[in-house]
Amino acid sequence: MRRERSPWPPTATVFHVSLVLLLYPAANQPGEACAAAADAEGTSPDTLILCRACGHELAVGTSIHFVPSRLALSSRNDTLLGGRRVTVQLFENPHGLQFEVVTFRKADVTPHWPASDHFSWFQGFSWTVATCPRCKAHLGWAFQPSDWPDTISQTKFEESDHTFLALITHRLLREDFASSLLVTPKSFMS
Repeated sequence: MRRERSPWPPTATVFHVSLVLLLYPAANQPGEACAAAADAEGTSPDTLILCRACGHELAVGTSIHFVPSRLALSSRNDTLLGGRRVTVQLFENPHGLQFEVVTFRKADVTPHWPASDHFSWFQGFSWTVATCPRCKAHLGWAFQPSDWPDTISQTKFEESDHTFLALITHRLLREDFASSLLVTPKSFMS
């Protein structure tokens, strides 16, 4: 009995992915993906920031709010949104893991209280883990003043001017960058 070959053998799929990575090298560098599409014309500071894991809409570019920290190992300016320069800070946790983060005033994430002030990267603030409300991926941390109770309501956190989020750059994706990776099949085009 003779077997029919599939029109899309695995080698073609591997070749296609390799070709995409060759033509769009930023697709393989998560931290650079946001910056790679920043020079595209028509990009707005209102560009949506998405969860890289599931595409959930987390924030708009205007929600970025720089909060400096003396504990940052380094910081750099990066072009992320429509030519807008934002500060990316590099931090290290007590286990030696390093994270590049951008601070946001607001984002649609789920903080997991209670908050802790141990090993806080921002003096005078307690932190708690922040995850994606859709897929539960760890996106970063929510910070609140250390003199607040360890557990607060989501509403109090969102309405306060004294709270912020530090989200990990390589776990975020710009909507316009994600859209640029989608290709319309020729059969759909007229």
